[in-house]
Amino acid sequence: MIISTFFIGSYTQMLTPEINGFGDGISTIQLNNITGELSVLHTMKTINPSYLVISEDGKFLYCNTEVGLDKMPKVQAYQINDDFSLEFLNEQLISGGYPCHIEKLDNNIFVACYETGNILQFPLDSIGKLLKCTNNYQHTGVSINKERQESTHAHQVAIHPNKKEVYVCDLGIDSIKAYHFNGTKLIAEPNYDTKVSMGGGPRHMVFNKNGTLAYVLNELSGEVSVLKFIENEFQQISTYSSIPPNFKGIPSASAIRIHPNQTFLYTANRTLDAITVFKINNEKLEVVEYKYTEGNELREFNISPNGKWLIACHQNSHDTVVYKVQNDGKLIEKNRTKAIKTPVCVVF
Repeated sequence: MIISTFFIGSYTQMLTPEINGFGDGISTIQLNNITGELSVLHTMKTINPSYLVISEDGKFLYCNTEVGLDKMPKVQAYQINDDFSLEFLNEQLISGGYPCHIEKLDNNIFVACYETGNILQFPLDSIGKLLKCTNNYQHTGVSINKERQESTHAHQVAIHPNKKEVYVCDLGIDSIKAYHFNGTKLIAEPNYDTKVSMGGGPRHMVFNKNGTLAYVLNELSGEVSVLKFIENEFQQISTYSSIPPNFKGIPSASAIRIHPNQTFLYTANRTLDAITVFKINNEKLEVVEYKYTEGNELREFNISPNGKWLIACHQNSHDTVVYKVQNDGKLIEKNRTKAIKTPVCVVF
């Protein structure tokens, strides 16, 4: 296939004094699989669509509008047309603040809210529209970083490969909260929660193909926690720094992805503005390279389904960079564009 199509979400207005958006909304992007060139096909205007998820059949896209609780955030449903433009279907109010991650499981959309530390569940009807929220899962607690861990901060809903277990990274309590999906709702399983290193601030996690290992990126420490599934729960068995030994700044880790071939793990850090490439050796990680991305505020990236390309987004410098993934996992830049302002999410 010469052309692949994907979507980029952006910040469109000020979120906090540190985050100011200039984007247009959700962009439909074409990727040339020969040259790595990007083209903007369509743009759907909406407010701060900071995270996106596409339905398994490729017919629908869902997003959250990331604003504070007082600004009435929403979850939105779009139909993906034959030309990959988006058609607005409907939206529902989110009873949480700064919704920062969205995931789909069966006929449900789950949204993680950073400000209020809760997870919301929105069923879908037969034509892909969002129904009203049916369940609100609230976290409680604090951890040792008085500025960033003063309360719970749900940051990601991660679906286990078995589609029955759900894990929520909560930056505020240094915990991966465990849930079981019974087909209609999440059942909290606190006995199976996973604690990571104190002060780490778990942000996002990914699983290996069979779900026996998971990798958690800790935003505040820049460490990757390796989790192993032992006796019905994930346990942290080791940690690895994603930051070069000579780095003197404050970590702000932002994204983690596992390559489709399961051989390489990639992480991003906003203060370093680099992607760290790890090789996966059974249960151990080995740093392959630190790829400096030459932009400002490396927020998100994703790997194309064919494993050939890595697309990285810089929130503040408006750079979207296309890297060719080499056989050894290293990255070679092939294209760079500023056509998408304040890009913060990439989804295929």
